[in-house]
Amino acid sequence: MNRLIETGWSSLSKYGEELCGDNIEIARTADAVVAVLADGLGSGVKANILSKMTAKIIATMFEKGATLPEVVETVTDTLPICQKRNIAYSTFTIIQVREDGETYIVEFDNPAVFYLTQGKIQQINPQMVEICGKRIKESRFIMHPGDIIIAVSDGVIHAGLGEILNLGWQWENVAEYLEQIAINNLDAEGWCQWLMNACEQLYAGKPGDDTSVLTVKLRNPKTLTVALGPPRQRKDDAIFTQLIMAEPGKRVICGGTTGTIVARQLGREIEVNLDQLDPVIPPTGRLKGMELVTEGIITVSHTLELLKQYRKAADLPNRTNGAVALARLLLESDKIRFLVGKAVNPAHQNPDLPLNATLKMQVIQEIFELLQKRGKEVTICYF
Repeated sequence: MNRLIETGWSSLSKYGEELCGDNIEIARTADAVVAVLADGLGSGVKANILSKMTAKIIATMFEKGATLPEVVETVTDTLPICQKRNIAYSTFTIIQVREDGETYIVEFDNPAVFYLTQGKIQQINPQMVEICGKRIKESRFIMHPGDIIIAVSDGVIHAGLGEILNLGWQWENVAEYLEQIAINNLDAEGWCQWLMNACEQLYAGKPGDDTSVLTVKLRNPKTLTVALGPPRQRKDDAIFTQLIMAEPGKRVICGGTTGTIVARQLGREIEVNLDQLDPVIPPTGRLKGMELVTEGIITVSHTLELLKQYRKAADLPNRTNGAVALARLLLESDKIRFLVGKAVNPAHQNPDLPLNATLKMQVIQEIFELLQKRGKEVTICYF
């Protein structure tokens, strides 16, 4: 995993409509993401069907390697024609981003995308092409880690039209707002939430149009190393510690004995954090070079229960203890490596289980499987 492509999206239906006339489709390949925002003609059920067909056709064809002319021709031939306006389409924006940053954007009658790099809006300068009688904008450039592309339906730039704002929010106003919130270092979903909340406020809770936001963010993966339990052989203590310190990203030590070994190998001292006392979870510690130091099996077992209940770090309970802190780090990370010592603590051994099936191993295996199911890249190395 060299780089990670985050996506997020959010929609509001036009006031009085049950279905949103916008649709978003996201397809992933081995090294790329194709994200499509389609805005169906009108609103309600018909617009929803038009945009859903458009988004699905485009995403599927691009995923299979179709060219832009092939995609546009298929969409044109597939969608029904509006009798009143004599047009047969929903508007659309296509964003294709590869892990190496190579980016391709196609825009047809939707508001221009917003491209932010280092928190500032950058001009893309698309090229105009004509395909099947339709004027379409194409853009090609290289994204860098931290860059964000935001596509919107016209409900965003019309927010507040005739109510709070005479002319609506307008593209330049949205761009200014995006630069203001860039200091929050938001993930893809966070950008959508902030922008959608602003639109809802401008519409005073009664959107005058279907309103959608699609965000694509390229970033370096967040890595985490978790060391749990002392190695079976004392001669491996030095190698164990070297591996912990050699890993990039954040580091966590779980277990008093493990912490003592690592601190000794590093020539440092662990300080117990008495500011965060919890009636159930043992206190955490501080060790230079480590993001977190916790007690062992009690804390890790409670972390497993939190991971079963919550899928996002933002949803975790607002408590300051080792289990919540560890769960948050695991949920925020993309690439996680567990360094697990196989020395058996007799206090944690169930006599009815085989010798190697310690409670520690069972808990780590469950955490491993949960994180893998959520798309994390997880490895375990035993000592």
